[in-house]
Amino acid sequence: MTISVIVITKNEEANISRCLDSVAWADEVVVTDSGSTDGTVNIARQFTSHVYIEAWHGFGPQKNLALSRATGDWVLSLDADEWVSEELREALQAIERVGSHHDGWSMPRSSIFCGRFMRHSGWWPDHVVRFFRRGKAEFSDDLVHERLVVQGTIGLLKTPLLHETYRSLDQVIERMNLYSQLAARGMHARGRRSSVPASVARGLWAFIRTYILRAGFLDGREGFMVAVATAESTYYRYLKLMYLAEAGRDGEPRT
Repeated sequence: MTISVIVITKNEEANISRCLDSVAWADEVVVTDSGSTDGTVNIARQFTSHVYIEAWHGFGPQKNLALSRATGDWVLSLDADEWVSEELREALQAIERVGSHHDGWSMPRSSIFCGRFMRHSGWWPDHVVRFFRRGKAEFSDDLVHERLVVQGTIGLLKTPLLHETYRSLDQVIERMNLYSQLAARGMHARGRRSSVPASVARGLWAFIRTYILRAGFLDGREGFMVAVATAESTYYRYLKLMYLAEAGRDGEPRT
């Protein structure tokens, strides 16, 4: 039995070394880059010969493209800002060695926001399905917030995957714009609509849910920052959805 690791990248030179070094034990590592303008590709080639350059198609389609190049019996999907601890490596290799009646495995994800590991705010334990039997799973076609669809049962690991979401507020704002735009396009394609009042209400609810109902206040100032960022992202997502619906009036989307 063999393990392939798949990673999609774009301008991840600050993270990619840690990610790939943590899976140097894998039988195969496949990196699919979507046009990095920094040193990401050169760094990745220091770890693996399986580095491919492809046009960007959205998170779901891009991960399926990377998956199509994997040859291992089991596949571990990572984002460039994630990495595998020694304990998680041992757990994954035990599944490979002993075998499993499950076709996919979920694991908790421990995430860092601006230097702090988050333990509330809806960020923990944040179970994600990332390890699966090749041929038994594929990613949804969502442009953002894609999910892995497994044909079979899913087991649960206790050892967390490590994840550094944002290093700075600049990164928060940059990704907020990208993710809200992609999410709005996905909702628009599914026939969803929005308005200013709806955008405000959804943004306010996102803050209340994150900071109060999910105990974000226990994460200190970073908990408050996460709640505000979540509210803003939600607000802009629905505003952009509103403008996409109105685009036909003048022919140009305003996102």
